[in-house]
Amino acid sequence: MTTPAIEAIKKDIADNDIVLFMKGTPSFPQCGFSAAVVQVLTHHNVKFKGVNVLADDGIRNGIKEFSNWPTIPQLYVKGEFVGGCDIVREMAEAGELEELFKEKQVATA
Repeated sequence: MTTPAIEAIKKDIADNDIVLFMKGTPSFPQCGFSAAVVQVLTHHNVKFKGVNVLADDGIRNGIKEFSNWPTIPQLYVKGEFVGGCDIVREMAEAGELEELFKEKQVATA
């Protein structure tokens, strides 16, 4: 399926090492789950792009379809879908997220 929203999603994922599709912005998250993932990423000192799904219904619905994942936030690292808030928190606690960043050679902030 190709729509302007899906093309924008693909471009953001291709152009950025880490992309967080979230409610709100990194500086002003609009839900606790998005805030939690921003906090994890900030703690790991990685550069990431936050995409506010509340600003565009096409992106909000398109990202769920694109990933086949029903909830937001959604984290992508080097083009790979990682998961939502619970998965990201669990990976961070287990040290797996840091491993992923090293493996994918993600730039730090």
